[in-house]
Amino acid sequence: MRALILMLFFVLQMPKVEVLEKSEYQALVEQGYTIIDVRTPEEFEEGHIEGAQNINVKEDAFVTAIQKLSPSDTLLVYCRSGRRSLYAAQVMVSFGFQKIYDLEGGFLNWEKE
Repeated sequence: MRALILMLFFVLQMPKVEVLEKSEYQALVEQGYTIIDVRTPEEFEEGHIEGAQNINVKEDAFVTAIQKLSPSDTLLVYCRSGRRSLYAAQVMVSFGFQKIYDLEGGFLNWEKE
């Protein structure tokens, strides 16, 4: 019985956020999935991934904005270095989002050649 409960725990866990290397992330960007930049508007204006929407994770309106997205969509998130986006992705998971991919190293990694 204990083994069954343990097995169910692992099977029924909430989905996890997958952190992708730049090349894997870029392939998903090219497929046209929704890209969410969770940095501040000022950071976004300084440069961002083409096609990204800016939804600042530090704003109270973050939850309201993500609730307008479909939980069944594949979402690509990123921030400057990867910390805020991982936090944002975990919040999104708690709201029922299933397919969330985070850019390893954030926008700093994206800009590297």
